[in-house]
Amino acid sequence: MINVMIVEDQMMPKKLFEILIQESGRYQLLFSIENASMAEVYCMKHPVQLILMDICTAMGESGLDAAARIKKQWPGIRVIIVTSMPECSFLERARAAGVDSFWYKDYSRESILEVMDRTMTGESVYPDRTPELKLGLASSYEFTDRELDVLRELTSGDSDKMIAARLNLSVHTVKHYVNTMLEKTGFKSRTELAVTARELGLVIRNY
Repeated sequence: MINVMIVEDQMMPKKLFEILIQESGRYQLLFSIENASMAEVYCMKHPVQLILMDICTAMGESGLDAAARIKKQWPGIRVIIVTSMPECSFLERARAAGVDSFWYKDYSRESILEVMDRTMTGESVYPDRTPELKLGLASSYEFTDRELDVLRELTSGDSDKMIAARLNLSVHTVKHYVNTMLEKTGFKSRTELAVTARELGLVIRNY
């Protein structure tokens, strides 16, 4: 039996994972916790072999940050990121953190059990790309990486000057990117653009 820990703060997916593990016949649930910052403590004290880790966990703790620390300290523990958020940077950050596999709750064609099985045989299972979202008149695939960087910062509500400073851009360049995205989407205001992008999960700050 393979020892699994769930790190998930949403009730429905957590219960689903628990049931799937208990009925699998090859996995057993050690712990089901809500806060990613506690995951290292459990790995230190218990024989965890596989972690299903959400990105946005209780108290604002990042599952990606926790996964990076765990993989650095215990490279033999397999980590699967499970998320419903299609934030465009999450895939790249998960790979950089050494995460073994990545599964979208709402978009993946493979079942989580299939991904778990393949991961435990040493395979790294990642989607080819982020899910495609519709943002106004535009597809999420139509945005450049730099536009998405600006859009992510735009959700903070900060001024163009503050955004420009964080991204090491000129204020004029930030305004240009915002106007280009407004043209692509057909939205009338930067607020509508930012709020819609955040609600869809296309861009998420601080995780």
